[in-house]
Amino acid sequence: MAYNYDKLYGETRNALGQPTSVFVKFFDQLDQHNVRVLDVGCGQGRDAIFIANLGHRVVGVDISPNGIRDLRAAATKENLKVEGVVADITTYNPEGLFDIVLIDRTLHMLDRPSRGTVLNSLMDHVSDDGWLLISDESPNIADFKATALAHGLDWKTHFAERGYLFMRRS
Repeated sequence: MAYNYDKLYGETRNALGQPTSVFVKFFDQLDQHNVRVLDVGCGQGRDAIFIANLGHRVVGVDISPNGIRDLRAAATKENLKVEGVVADITTYNPEGLFDIVLIDRTLHMLDRPSRGTVLNSLMDHVSDDGWLLISDESPNIADFKATALAHGLDWKTHFAERGYLFMRRS
């Protein structure tokens, strides 16, 4: 990773600001409760904490020990159902299935072959009727969509524009 996010998180509280607005809108409109969410590249938990405050169970994974430290502290302070995992997403293997796998501006930090490998692995952990929510660099979205469609499970695109790809497994 070219940028040292662990250093940033170690020096700055709430370094990346508020939850991503497109994800906020998605979760505000979600008609399911108590879903299991995997937040990949969660950093300090800006999305994870918001999602857990809605009553969902969240597993946040990030390579930054400082980010996960802050995520855990915020979850403990607010008595939220959040698990924080320090791991490299290129080797991370989540336990079980998730109703939603959220990847917020993380895959672009990997080289192109690794992006596809990581995405394929994560899609294996999306439950039936589950969601894959990706925010990334706009030029990468077509590759992510192609990877999902070639994955071997039935994925339907619900939203794909301006650096976002929301797909549902059916």
